[in-house]
Amino acid sequence: MSETSKKPLWTRDFTIITLGSVVSMLGNAMSGFAMSLMVLDISGSTLLYSIYIAMFTLPQLFMPLISGALLDRFSRKKTIYTLDFLSALLYVLMAAVLSAGWFSFPVFAFYCFILGSIESMYMVAYESFYPLLISEGNYQKAYSIASVLETLSAVMVPVSTFLYGMIGLAPLLMVNGICFFIAAVMETQIRTEEHYIEEQRGTQLEGHHPVRQVVTDMKEGFLYLAAEKGLLAIAAYFAFSAVCGGVSSVIVLPYFKSTFENGEYWFMFVMAFSVIGRAIGGMIHYRLSIPARYRYIIALTVYVTISVFEGIYLFFSFKVMMLLCFLVGIGGVTSYTIRISATQSYVPDGKKGRFNGAFNMLSTVGALVGEFAAGLMTVVLPERIILLAAMLLCAVAAVVFIGGGRRYVEVIYNRNQ
Repeated sequence: MSETSKKPLWTRDFTIITLGSVVSMLGNAMSGFAMSLMVLDISGSTLLYSIYIAMFTLPQLFMPLISGALLDRFSRKKTIYTLDFLSALLYVLMAAVLSAGWFSFPVFAFYCFILGSIESMYMVAYESFYPLLISEGNYQKAYSIASVLETLSAVMVPVSTFLYGMIGLAPLLMVNGICFFIAAVMETQIRTEEHYIEEQRGTQLEGHHPVRQVVTDMKEGFLYLAAEKGLLAIAAYFAFSAVCGGVSSVIVLPYFKSTFENGEYWFMFVMAFSVIGRAIGGMIHYRLSIPARYRYIIALTVYVTISVFEGIYLFFSFKVMMLLCFLVGIGGVTSYTIRISATQSYVPDGKKGRFNGAFNMLSTVGALVGEFAAGLMTVVLPERIILLAAMLLCAVAAVVFIGGGRRYVEVIYNRNQ
């Protein structure tokens, strides 16, 4: 075993960022699902539900580009805990407003737009900072942990459903605000030095206005992506995958609520098997490292397979739905772990912000297209047909971009991390 592989993963800073993520993810998952239920209960419209989701997603169209450019020159750590403090304040304020008995859908949609702006900035900062806390040789293991934690946050969905029915949304938003505050306080204690900031000062154009510098850095993010054919193929596929994810986010919960009595509970129960699958898959990846030479072919197979399963599962009985969701869960965590550990270890530290910003923007474009298209198509087509068509498109995209770009993608996926 090499010295690199002997380096510990659970350093002080990695432990802090992991625990902070647990706290904020659990609170966010609990309040986020309750917000969705409230919108559906008040509006009773899939179209308005899609607008609510789109308002959260819309700022992710442009914020990742701006924040990605900034975060390659400024502290990602400070950005992370500042945004968490701001989120804490916003959730507490909204909790107070709802407790007073006042609600307006346009105001709530604008509130979601602000939250989406914060979320999009936070994700670029987090995705660009997190790799700096991982010791060499531990990328797959670290990202398997991140995936499991994100998956376990879904455990809060049934809790959210129960508590929403018992006490309403306002107390859940208050709890989420407290969770974000705790996470922010923990994140202020991270000590990792951000050496890329000093390195990037040497690339700053002398005499450039700060706004022009940001615009230049934004362009560089796309130029870097365009120059790296493997990364470009991966980003193109995940943009199509985001389209299908947007369709699914609009279709599935309303389908369950309109088709079955107490549909939100059936939705929760079926999705639980996806959570179980992701949790088991994450634990497998934590203990067993996928041999480098097999990562590309495994990823391509998973991309196609889970797309097909997600497209057909609504046509079956609950038992088959659960089985297919379980398999999608295992496949999904495998897809995530291979992709993000490969790309984040491949991209230089000084370019991570710009790369993640460009990548997230492309994914957001896809998600918005999927959300709006699904909302409109539900007026004329059955939900299950819409989801099936979207997921078949995702499978084709995997073959075209990941399969067709094998020469370039394989170099990234199959490299030692």
